Amino acid sequence: MTMMMAAAGKESPNRSTEDKRSSSRQNEVNKKLKYISLAILVIQNASLILSIRYVRTLPGDHFFATSAVVMAEVLKVFTCLVIIMIQKRGNVNTFVWLLYDSIFIQYSDTLKLAVPSLIYTLQNNLQYVAISNLPAATFQVTYQLKILTTALFSVLMLRKSLSKIQWISLVLLFAGVAIVQVEQESGKQKEALTGTNQNYFKGLVSVIVSCLSSGFAGVYFEKILKGSSASVWMRNIQLGIFGILLGLLGMWWNDGAAIAEKGFLFGYTPLAWGVIFNQAFGGLLVAVVVKYADNILKGFATSFSIIVSTITSVYLFGFHVDLIFTLGAGLVIGAVYMYSLPKPNTSPSSTSISSPSHSNGRDSELDAFLPNPKAPGKKKGN
Repeated sequence: MTMMMAAAGKESPNRSTEDKRSSSRQNEVNKKLKYISLAILVIQNASLILSIRYVRTLPGDHFFATSAVVMAEVLKVFTCLVIIMIQKRGNVNTFVWLLYDSIFIQYSDTLKLAVPSLIYTLQNNLQYVAISNLPAATFQVTYQLKILTTALFSVLMLRKSLSKIQWISLVLLFAGVAIVQVEQESGKQKEALTGTNQNYFKGLVSVIVSCLSSGFAGVYFEKILKGSSASVWMRNIQLGIFGILLGLLGMWWNDGAAIAEKGFLFGYTPLAWGVIFNQAFGGLLVAVVVKYADNILKGFATSFSIIVSTITSVYLFGFHVDLIFTLGAGLVIGAVYMYSLPKPNTSPSSTSISSPSHSNGRDSELDAFLPNPKAPGKKKGN
């Protein structure tokens, strides 16, 4: 007995040292993953807007934005189906039963997604309209109004409370966007847009409606899915089904005659396919990446992507940056970062607001592909 106790006493320090080393290694991995997450978020945020702007302003025939929205939904649903099949280890029976159970037997949960899907489809189409008529940097700055609309809908619909810093940041955000719009309305950018048959007012209305729809859809999505056990991939399939149907309806309504004449894939150059793939897979990639990104990191990524978009627009599109635009954009960048700061007396990790796709606290569907950064030293058998 004494010998066993002595042996246990020797093993305890060794285990403690091993746990510390394992925890240290895990922390290093998590730190690297955070920096990788930051880079991915910045690239995705900036590249989608810049690529759409570039493709839609090239001379010659352009693809139909309504068909691009439908194609992006088809690719997204197909990708999620493949991921679920991989998770089920290629078992077709289990895979088919899961789809049947989630979509048809639990039809009430599926039908709940019709409203956010309709809004997201509208939002995706409006983004094409807005980016086609606004400079990329102006769109990027103005589109941050979605933070304001999401915050207001969260307070009204979910009874969430905001800190004083967050309320101040929302005021600064609105002021920054207003300054940018005043500068754009009276400056050289409007003249440049008029000369290229682009409608600044049409683009501005589109981005504002897109921000409103984004805020409402995100909060509504979070509200109806709290407590749901569906995985993020299954949710995207359910959303995608409605998105494809509603997208086809919108495509027929807006471009039906032209598509019947020229074809669904008209104007699909390699660059156009790049935009569609970015739109389809970018959101799914971000859904995985945010597992490693807290609110501060996401806020910093958004702020940095505005800077990247502005600098790139200067060289790529001849965008003119003056003192007033810099002031407005600076207020927006600062406001985005301020809004992402943790509330007083709380840690950053505890205040990180989950995206709707993670609102039920179940991340296990991602664990098949990625290690859990929040569980270092997890003991076997638990």
